[in-house]
Amino acid sequence: MGESLWATISFNTLIDQYIKLQSQVVSQVRSVASRISSATPGKFLLLQFSMSQVTQVGQSISNLISQVMSVINTMVRNQKSQ
Repeated sequence: MGESLWATISFNTLIDQYIKLQSQVVSQVRSVASRISSATPGKFLLLQFSMSQVTQVGQSISNLISQVMSVINTMVRNQKSQ
């Protein structure tokens, strides 16, 4: 009962899933663009929402990588000063 459960994820897994998400949105854009005359405002709103989600996920990944790099740089500086 006191056992901790940890989830691990690698950058490769994260990037692979992000690429899949991007591909799905590109497919949605192509689908709407190929049938533009039958596109409804609802379809455009859903597409816009999907695109903003992909953008947010991309920014989150970028921030995560930046934070990891900052921690690594701090550790390297601390090693050099010892």
